Amino acid sequence: MKGSSQVSFLLSIPSPSPDWSSFTLGPFTIHAYALCILAGIVAATVMTSRRLTKRGGEPGVVLDIILWAVPLGIVGARIYHVLTHPGDYFYEGANPWDVIAIWEGGNAIFGALLGGAVGAYIGCRMSGIRFWAFADALAPGMLVAQAMGRLGNWFNEELFGLPTDLPWGLEISAANPAFPIGLPPETLFHPTFLYEMIWNVVGVVLILAIERKVALQWGKAFGVYLIWYGLGRSFFESIRVDPSEMFFGIRTNVWAAYAAILVGIILIVVQSRRHTGLPVSVYVPGREWKGLDPEVESEEFDSDLADHGDEAVRPADENNVAATSTSNSRL
Repeated sequence: MKGSSQVSFLLSIPSPSPDWSSFTLGPFTIHAYALCILAGIVAATVMTSRRLTKRGGEPGVVLDIILWAVPLGIVGARIYHVLTHPGDYFYEGANPWDVIAIWEGGNAIFGALLGGAVGAYIGCRMSGIRFWAFADALAPGMLVAQAMGRLGNWFNEELFGLPTDLPWGLEISAANPAFPIGLPPETLFHPTFLYEMIWNVVGVVLILAIERKVALQWGKAFGVYLIWYGLGRSFFESIRVDPSEMFFGIRTNVWAAYAAILVGIILIVVQSRRHTGLPVSVYVPGREWKGLDPEVESEEFDSDLADHGDEAVRPADENNVAATSTSNSRL
């Protein structure tokens, strides 16, 4: 038994040195956690931009939306985290500035989704992009961003799982404030950051694979994202050791994960009934980008017809355009 424990420890995942969590650059302190989040935002922006442009959006229009979505997403993420961990920020002698110390860790993806959705809606209205067209283009990029962002938890030695004897257990310093009291210093923990990274990458592959077979538009790709992420998060959250608010014996984040799954299912069902064909344009009527080469647009649309059959709505069919535009002018 002792030999088995030694083997597990040799194969375990070490946590980075505290020196890796941040470094100074002149008068500034750069945190690895923040760099992971920024890298994820950049990757998601590039991926979303390519997907939206391929569907007829103006190159770079995603930046007009991201400029609203990212700041509000970050604010939403922090607010959600603070509200679901009140004991960490509201107690006698607490430093009120800790509430906004986002660089020390503490962001909630569900809050980011809510705040980012508000920002994206504003950006879409201002740029003329259909909200659901943007959401579908964003879906796999969101999972990429979340996978990269989870590395920040590794650098901060936070949000790890329950103790484990598995070979890939995560080493956590016994001096870490989150280290459970009473456990021996050599205890290993589930690397929930790694589990979620793998889950998210698989989700990217899943969405892209489904899109090759089925037309995931009108918000349906985003619905798949919500279901996939909610399923994974409901499990990963349940095995983490960090304290969180409970309702009816279940963590708030698990409830949020269940809500994401439900919203994803409803979104797919409702949009599948309302829209049986592909949208005419990623733009709302009257806001179309005029720079797209008609011949290129025609070739790309013919390719969509070949992939999805008679359900697609041809831009040349003015009756279909009018019908679709009238019922969906704001989506």
